[in-house]
Amino acid sequence: MPGTTPASPADSAPADLVFTGGPVHTLSPARHRATSVAVRGGRIVAVGHDEVRELTGPRTEVVDLAGRLLIPGFQDAHAHPVGGGLELGQCDLSGATTLDEYRRRITAYAQAHPGLEWITGGGWAMEAFPGGLPTAAQLDELIPDRPVYLVNRDHHGAWVNSRALERAGLDARTPDPADGRIERGPAGAPTGMLQEGAANLIGRLLPPVTLREKTAGLLRAQELLHSLGITAWQDAILGEHANLTDPTDAYLAAADDGRLTARVVGALWWDRARGTEQIEELIARREAGARGRLRCTTVKIMQDGVAENGTAALLGPYLDGCGCTSDNSGISFVPPDELRKYVTELDAHGFQVHFHALGDRAVREALDAVEAARLANGFSDTRPHLAHLQVVHPDDIGRFRQLGASANMQPLWAAHEPQMDELTIPFLGPERTAWQYPFGALLRSGATLAAGSDWPVSSPDPLQGIHVAVNRRLPGAPEGTGVFLPEQRIDLGAALAAYTAGSAYVNHLDAETGTIAPGYLADLVVLDRDPFAGPADEIGATRVEQTFVEGQRVYAAG
Repeated sequence: MPGTTPASPADSAPADLVFTGGPVHTLSPARHRATSVAVRGGRIVAVGHDEVRELTGPRTEVVDLAGRLLIPGFQDAHAHPVGGGLELGQCDLSGATTLDEYRRRITAYAQAHPGLEWITGGGWAMEAFPGGLPTAAQLDELIPDRPVYLVNRDHHGAWVNSRALERAGLDARTPDPADGRIERGPAGAPTGMLQEGAANLIGRLLPPVTLREKTAGLLRAQELLHSLGITAWQDAILGEHANLTDPTDAYLAAADDGRLTARVVGALWWDRARGTEQIEELIARREAGARGRLRCTTVKIMQDGVAENGTAALLGPYLDGCGCTSDNSGISFVPPDELRKYVTELDAHGFQVHFHALGDRAVREALDAVEAARLANGFSDTRPHLAHLQVVHPDDIGRFRQLGASANMQPLWAAHEPQMDELTIPFLGPERTAWQYPFGALLRSGATLAAGSDWPVSSPDPLQGIHVAVNRRLPGAPEGTGVFLPEQRIDLGAALAAYTAGSAYVNHLDAETGTIAPGYLADLVVLDRDPFAGPADEIGATRVEQTFVEGQRVYAAG
C-alpha cells in the first residue's frame, strides 16, 4: 500500500482501534504527517492515509479525529507526582500569589481539619512577600497553637510558624546546616523562612505519611497527568530527601496490582551526606524496582539550589540588592572532585545520572563529571541528563552534544513574571540574565532536548510549557509583557519533540514510545485542535481530549 509500512498477513487482520480523519503528527524522522493510525493488541500496526481504514472490522473502535491532532503521548522528564498528588489533598496554596489569599486558604484548611497535629502543604509564590521571605508572625496570627510547615512553590524552602520553630528547638544559637540557610532577624533569631537543607530541621519532625496516603496521592496525580496527555514520566526523587516523601513503596504497590497505568522511571536519590558505599544499595533498589511499568534505572544528584534564594551555584558572585557584587556564589552540594568520582562509578554500573543543575557553575560541574565518566568508561548508552539549566555559560552549550548529555528543560520558567523580574534578574546582572534557559542555542548546537515540568513546582501541563518554549511568554500574559530572550525561542515541532520523543529517549523508552510508527506502543493523545494550523500565541489554548496507554483509553474529556 503506498505510504504505509508493508503489512504481514497478521497485520491485515482487523484492528482494535483506528484513528482517522487526521492530522497525525508522528514524530517519525521518515514521515512527519499522516491521517490514519491502526492499533491492535496495544501496538500500532499501520500509519498512513485512507488505506489504513481497510483494517477496520466489525469490532474495531473508530476514533474520528475530525481535524483534531493525534500525537504520541507526552512524557514528563522531571516531575514529583506523588508529592504533587499529596499536596492536592493538603493545604494547597498553588495558583495564588497574594498574602490575603494565602491567609484565607490556610485559615479555611485549619478550620476544616481541627484534629491535625501539624498543618502542612505548600505551593506559595515568593513574589507574594518582600524579598521572597514570609515570616512566622504572619502564620502565628492565623494558627498560634499548632505547628505549621508550608513549602514554597519551588520546594527549595519552607515557611513555618513559631510553634514549629519551638518544636525543633531553633533559635539564634542554631547554626545553619551546610546545605541550607536559616533566614534571621537582626538579633539572629529565625524569622520563619528556611532555605534548602535548613527546611529539613523541621521537615524531619512531620508525622510520617502512610503508604495508603502516598498511594492515594500517586493515583490522584496519575489521573491528573493522564488528563494532560502524559503517559510516562521520570520521577525525579525516589528516596528520603529533606521535606519530600519517599514515594517508592507507593509505586511498587501500584505497579504490583496494576493500578500504575503510566510508564515511570524512578530516579533514586543520591544521599549527598554519603559516598560510593551507597552504590550497592542503589543497585539492589534498581533490581527490586523493576515491576510492571516501573523501572528504577536512574540516580538523581542535586548539585545546587535555585537562583531566587541565592543557592544556585554560579561561576561568579550574585549581586546584592544595591547591584553591587556580593560574597555569595551559591552552593555546590557535592564537591566537584567527588562528583566526578561518583558519576564515573555510577556510569560504570550502568546507571543513568539525572542532575539538578541550575546555575552555570553547577552545569559545568555536572558536564565535567559526565566527561570524566566518558573518559574512564567510554561512551555507553547511559544517557545522562541535566535538568533546569537556568544559567548556562556559552562555553558549555556545545558540550551537551559532544558528551551525549541531554538538556532536560522546564520551559514554563523561561518567561517574564515576578519571580524572574524581581527575585532573579536583579541579582544575576545583564550578562548572566542573557544566558538563561538557552533552548534555542542548545537545539542549534545539536543537543538532545527533553522536557518536563518539575510539578508541583509549576504546572504539569505540557501544552503550557510548549507555548512558552515557542513564544517565551506565558499564556495569557498581560498586554505589553516582553518576550524573554527571543533568540532562545524554538519552533513548535522542536518543542513537541522534546515533550515526546526527546523525553522518551531520556527515559530509555524510545524503542517503543515517543513516536507514532508501526510496532510502537499505542501511547497516544488526541488534542482538541491542530496547533500547527493556528498562530503561535494560541498554542497554550490547546487542550487534551483523549489519552490512550497501549490502546486503552485512560482519559476522555467530559
